[in-house]
Amino acid sequence: MDPNLPLIALAGFFASMVDGALGMGFGPTSSSILLSSGVSPAAASTTVNLAKVATGLAAGASHWRMRNIDRRLVLKLAVPGAVGALVGTTVLANVEGDDLRPVLAVLLILVGVRILFRFSQALPANRDAAADAEAEGRAPAFHDRGVEVAAAAGGVTNGLVGAWGPVVTPFLLHRGLPPRYAIGSVNTAEVAIAIVSAGSLIGSLGSEGLQWGVVGAMLLGGVVAAPLAAYVVRFVPARLLGLAVAGLLLLTQSRELATARDFPGSRWLAYSLIPIAVGGAALRPRVARALRRRRRRAAA
Repeated sequence: MDPNLPLIALAGFFASMVDGALGMGFGPTSSSILLSSGVSPAAASTTVNLAKVATGLAAGASHWRMRNIDRRLVLKLAVPGAVGALVGTTVLANVEGDDLRPVLAVLLILVGVRILFRFSQALPANRDAAADAEAEGRAPAFHDRGVEVAAAAGGVTNGLVGAWGPVVTPFLLHRGLPPRYAIGSVNTAEVAIAIVSAGSLIGSLGSEGLQWGVVGAMLLGGVVAAPLAAYVVRFVPARLLGLAVAGLLLLTQSRELATARDFPGSRWLAYSLIPIAVGGAALRPRVARALRRRRRRAAA
């Protein structure tokens, strides 16, 4: 038995937990651990895409049971996302995907900053509308213009560099969709994108170097984590989820940018500053309330 298999199963569990709870992060998390375990880049990419199919099915079923998805939104994401994934894998055969990573990282860092600012403010409560929507098995109304375009773009980036959730989840959060519905719907739609990406990858690269024991361990860990993640996302406060998405996006893309440009020092600077920024965003409403009370007492 490969001594790395328990570690890989743990990687699948952790990556699926992060992805199922935050709507992003499976690819970067699992790929990093697989590569550090000695798995080749091609085998790691193929393993991750295959794992996304199984963990996506488990996550989608779990999110459906927990009423975290909007069926119409899933369809609006899955169809253009699958088309985009096919375009991405086709382009990858002619364009070096590593050349696109820094550009994508910069764009996603900007998106992360925007989400951090949005969720640094207290969210308006609209519990009646949310309850009515949930009873009908759909998400509360939100500004859905451009969803198909974002899904197609996410499919392309998934085919190129393995990034689906980091593109689509922040877009939906920015449009005002409650985090549990954004995360559940993105995770469920990801199955179609993963099938297209994995099929194209195996078709072009074959299964040479693929270790089925590693695939099985990754699948086992991911499938076990999926129901727990779907449960967590249902009950964790929306602001906390939004801040967590922003923090993960900033951390992963700062690492991506520093690695691509060979700036190791800037990576550690980002790792130290980003938690401070997220913590400050989390405390912003409390600080604002304290300042308002102080001004009222001073005025009195």
